[in-house]
Amino acid sequence: MQTSSDRHEYPSHWEADVVLRDGGTARIRPITVDDAERLVSFYEQVSDESKYYRFFAPYPRLSAKDVHRFTHHDFVDRVGLAATVGGEFIATVRYDRINADGRPASVPADEAEVAFLVQDAHQGRGVASALLEHIAAVARERDIRRFAAEVLPANTKMIKVFTDAGYQQKRHFEDGVVRLEFDLEPTDRSLAVQRAREQRAEARSVQRLLAPGSVAVIGAGRTPGGVGRSVLDNLRAAGFTGRLYAVNKALQEKELAGVPAHRSVRDIAEPVDLAVVAVPAPYVPEVVAECGEHGVQGLVVVSAGYAESGPAGRERQRALVRQARTYGMRIIGPNAFGVINTSPEVRLNASLAPEMPRPGRIGLFAQSGAIGIALLSRLHRRGGGVTGVTGVSTFVSSGNRADVSGNDVLQYWYDDPDTDVALMYLESIGNPRKFTRLARRTAAAKPLVVVQGARHAAAPQGHAVRATRLPHATVSALLRQAGVIRVDTITELVDAGLLLARQPLPAGPRVAILGNSESLGLLTFDACLAEGLRPLPPLDLTTAASAEDFHRALTKALADDRCDAVVVTAIPAVGETSAQDAALAEALRSASASAPAKPVLVVHVELGGLAEALSAAASTAPQAASTAPGAGQAPRPAERPATAVSGPAEASPRLIPAYPAAERAVRALGEAVKYAQWRREVADPGKVPEYEDIDEKGAAEQIDELLSRGSGLTLAPEDACVLLGRYGIDVHRALPAPTPDEAAAAARTLGYPVALKTTAPHLRHRADLGGVRLDLTDEAQLRRAYTELTDLFGTPEVLRPVVQGMAPRGVDTVVRAVIDPAAGAVLSFGLAGAASELLGDTAHRLVPVTDRDASSLVRSIRTAPLLFGWRGSAPVDTVALEELMLRVSRLVDDHPEVVAVSLEPVVVAPRGLSVLGATVRLARAPVRDDLGPRTLPVV
Repeated sequence: MQTSSDRHEYPSHWEADVVLRDGGTARIRPITVDDAERLVSFYEQVSDESKYYRFFAPYPRLSAKDVHRFTHHDFVDRVGLAATVGGEFIATVRYDRINADGRPASVPADEAEVAFLVQDAHQGRGVASALLEHIAAVARERDIRRFAAEVLPANTKMIKVFTDAGYQQKRHFEDGVVRLEFDLEPTDRSLAVQRAREQRAEARSVQRLLAPGSVAVIGAGRTPGGVGRSVLDNLRAAGFTGRLYAVNKALQEKELAGVPAHRSVRDIAEPVDLAVVAVPAPYVPEVVAECGEHGVQGLVVVSAGYAESGPAGRERQRALVRQARTYGMRIIGPNAFGVINTSPEVRLNASLAPEMPRPGRIGLFAQSGAIGIALLSRLHRRGGGVTGVTGVSTFVSSGNRADVSGNDVLQYWYDDPDTDVALMYLESIGNPRKFTRLARRTAAAKPLVVVQGARHAAAPQGHAVRATRLPHATVSALLRQAGVIRVDTITELVDAGLLLARQPLPAGPRVAILGNSESLGLLTFDACLAEGLRPLPPLDLTTAASAEDFHRALTKALADDRCDAVVVTAIPAVGETSAQDAALAEALRSASASAPAKPVLVVHVELGGLAEALSAAASTAPQAASTAPGAGQAPRPAERPATAVSGPAEASPRLIPAYPAAERAVRALGEAVKYAQWRREVADPGKVPEYEDIDEKGAAEQIDELLSRGSGLTLAPEDACVLLGRYGIDVHRALPAPTPDEAAAAARTLGYPVALKTTAPHLRHRADLGGVRLDLTDEAQLRRAYTELTDLFGTPEVLRPVVQGMAPRGVDTVVRAVIDPAAGAVLSFGLAGAASELLGDTAHRLVPVTDRDASSLVRSIRTAPLLFGWRGSAPVDTVALEELMLRVSRLVDDHPEVVAVSLEPVVVAPRGLSVLGATVRLARAPVRDDLGPRTLPVV
């Protein structure tokens, strides 16, 4: 427990775990009065040169006064943070609030002087950069807007820390000292720098787990078949190229299964990069402590008995992660299936998979061990359908994903030269906002295919998941917006992955179909139409077609400018031989090589050996490496081999995926077409328009005044109309009508014709229930309608009737925006009415929305044809509708206190639109952790 310092309570929310540049972790926390001995010990390990750079003079030791000053903080005007590993300081940073003269000051002074000191052994790990992000966030919280730092010119490392941070800054040189001043408001550049550092650090932390130079299996027993022994045997069988050790306290032998054996990891003389922990949960803390003291870089914990087992296990899991991070280690697991890296330089199978998968270009992540087994098995079986070379680059089964998650693995795959396609099975998304951001960046470089389990149930017990109010369909739509290829089953996951791994992306939706079965061709044609593709009439080669006929037809189809992809259907002839299979496969392969920019797929029935022949026709699978362990980790390839994803190279064989059913082949092709279209669009994402009539300052002042009355309030109609009006959103005026006389007066004010409608919650926006009367042209009609409503539905006190001027006829739509605590701000659009709600026909986009997003949003719903002149009706003003959505997006993005906006109905006419109803809800702005300093999830 930390002791508070002078004025404020200890700010525990400033504590954070961070990943450093080399992939290790450190804990950042406030410095308190309890840290005097740690501070002195830390200072004694700093070199004289670093001390000179910090104090501008020789300063061999800290005086008692210095120690008191550096450990007593009020957490407002004087703040100190320390980065720790193993509980000991490795770096410190502090700020002192100053006035315009550079003297100590208090609020309202908004400038502070900042200074760092990093232990020499930890310089170059990115510690100072991480501390700067966190001390800047603390300063902003304490109303400090600007930092000043004085640095000696020779201290180039510290100058680089400040200049590389991305903040707007000024530099002066006076009296032999460089004075730097910079504003702390995050900029686009500072956020870009922060996220680039985050990517490098998290990718490196995963790389250390997947490409270790040495592995210790802790819990490997003498008898084959146990969990630890199975992992050890699998590592040996895969031919791991690094050093391998068996560790078990019960072992007396010096060797186990041909591997050096030890009773403790402490007894290993050489460094250990990765430890696989396979001991019962109660013994894991002792093992983690031994690994941390020995300098192990990371852990794969296959042991069970953690959060998946209940509350006690959940607390045991939290303690495990906290303990590992104390030593700077990251964890895969607990309850993990393991990790695999098929690179010839590594050949790591630290998992329970008894066979090493084929080497290939597909990265695979599964939260479930059982699903991981199924995926590896299917990829192994289907590898022959695409060729033996299309296998796995890396595999991670995260189990309870208490630490390393899918986000970390995405960071690694993003620039991994050995991975062309990423496949993920997710049962939960712990940080949807970050996942969406990383997915968008990854998908812009390589395909990312995701299947999400537990869609209609709670996440597994072992997973820490942020609360979200969004339905699964909305989350899926947002993932698709980020470029994720969303599929529903692991079969579809493998089908899409195999196509994308070795075929080029199609340039469009036009598909040529040819084959030796008319029926199979027609099934393929129908499947293409169902997937929204544009198939050409199938070409029937008849069952008598030879391999040369297929070659000739495929070559001609690929040369046709009217097609973007070709599906070949093939059934075997009676008595077909393997030689004929091989001839057909070679014919298809050689023909497809004539048009390397167009994808080719094969649909074959489960007779004969065409799939295997396609594999043999172009297989370049590497031979198994020697099983003799090497001396260490080999370097990773410096250059990414050419693949069909980035553009086929002449030396790369044409690898054709084969599918046992037309529907599966076409569904995979349909996903590739949509992904290719997204790739083209993301190159020009559009822009967020500027509107000169927006009163952002006035809106902010109004929001502050409204929130001063209390948080979490739904605005009165008048206040909502005023706020929306500041963003150019005019709401059609409606006047209350508690009596027939007041209804008549309201109608005279607005002018006939008018509408009379109820605003009672159970009737609101439900014209189908009869709570609305339209086109009332005079007072007599109005009074008659008023009587009908009260007779049918109840008293005016219950109905809350209003009178509203008639709007031009058009299509009724709904525009909504909501702040979700997990996903962020989401803009939604659909047609008004029970039918659309019942069918879930609503489209969604993340805020801020660009002009291109708004245009696609209008066209994304299934009922969009009603907006564009369906069956001879007049097209409506979709340009005005898109502008309305852009203005709502701007409002929510500019003012995070606006947590919900609902415009219903929005009547879109052939010219212009009318917003007939509006609801706005305000609350204190939620904390945006994605804009704060880098930090690992809190456990």
